[in-house]
Amino acid sequence: MQNRWWIAAGGVLMQLALGAVYAWSVFVKPLAASYGWSIAQITLTFSIAILVLGFGCFFGGLWMNRKGPRIVGVVAGIFYGAGVFLASMSAHHLGVLYLSYGLLGGLGVGLGYIVPVATLVKWFPDKRGMITGIAVAGFGAGALITAPVAAWLIKDVGVMETFAILGIAYLIMVVVGALVMRNPPAGWAPEGWSPSARVQSQRSTREYLFKESLRTWQWYALWGILFLNVVAGISIISQAAPMVQQLTGVTALVAAGMVGIISIANGFGRLAWAWLSDAIGRRNVFITMYLLQVVIFFAIPYAHVFVIFTTLAFIVLLCYGGGFGTMPAFATDYFGSKNIGPIYGLMLTAWGFGGVLGPMLTAFLRESTGGYAQALHIIAVILLVATLIPLIIRPPATSR
Repeated sequence: MQNRWWIAAGGVLMQLALGAVYAWSVFVKPLAASYGWSIAQITLTFSIAILVLGFGCFFGGLWMNRKGPRIVGVVAGIFYGAGVFLASMSAHHLGVLYLSYGLLGGLGVGLGYIVPVATLVKWFPDKRGMITGIAVAGFGAGALITAPVAAWLIKDVGVMETFAILGIAYLIMVVVGALVMRNPPAGWAPEGWSPSARVQSQRSTREYLFKESLRTWQWYALWGILFLNVVAGISIISQAAPMVQQLTGVTALVAAGMVGIISIANGFGRLAWAWLSDAIGRRNVFITMYLLQVVIFFAIPYAHVFVIFTTLAFIVLLCYGGGFGTMPAFATDYFGSKNIGPIYGLMLTAWGFGGVLGPMLTAFLRESTGGYAQALHIIAVILLVATLIPLIIRPPATSR
């Protein structure tokens, strides 16, 4: 039987390429300077990609249930690589950028993202939190590599040429990683493993069909928890480079480096919070992450020192990544692993809708008020109220 850790390695390679979408803020100022587009117009490209991504995850999950993960992953790499490559033809044509990077690229990211997540929870029932953290840690770390590389390429060869180079690289990485993806045999479990009583108390007592999961209030509660965590974190991700330049006065190159630094948190948070959730529970992890972000979103508009801003943004990205690292295990605990592809895939539409609301709200209020304080304070208040959701949620089989 194929070593399950090789499958995990393939998943990380896929996610490193797919997660490069989070380096989008590096392109914002060069595109604005070259073509006269507004920040809001450019940000819409990123929002389209994240919105389409969410639906791509759902369709990818359904497709995996019928055809397995390998074919879905290969098609994802082709779509994603082609979308980014075709963005190189969008000079002076904003609509082409939306269709290529936003629509086609976003669909590729969504189809690819669900593949290692839904596959690895089946191979690692003994380490659900840890393995989903590993499965998406590469996604969070993707911008760590891409941000400085893209900034250097933009300066050296131009922004459109950078899209072409990156598109080819992404296609190769995703397809290679997808080729090792496969599901375990039905009923497979690690030799000698059985869940402890504590673990059993945090999990549903049966496997849910996709339609059955949608008839529980817990599915919608988990969707809401993920949605709000996305709104918070992606508001920082989408505007990180211009935000730090405005608040601290650093150069574009330093800002690009900061994007890379906080991307470490996005990747590390996916692994660290997910690992912690195995020990203290998924609910407690989300309560802690929400409360941390409430404090930070009130403080960020006053962070006029580069090191302070970077530290606060780093913590937000830890929590943002933690949501994606923890939620696959959370959903699998509540609905089982058999149909987790479509169940969690549809739940990831929360990512898409959050990817529209967070960046567009932040960009709109930035342009209308001249600063970021109002948008960030609104998000802080929403998160404070929303902490009630992880406080009350329980597995469907034990809810009353």
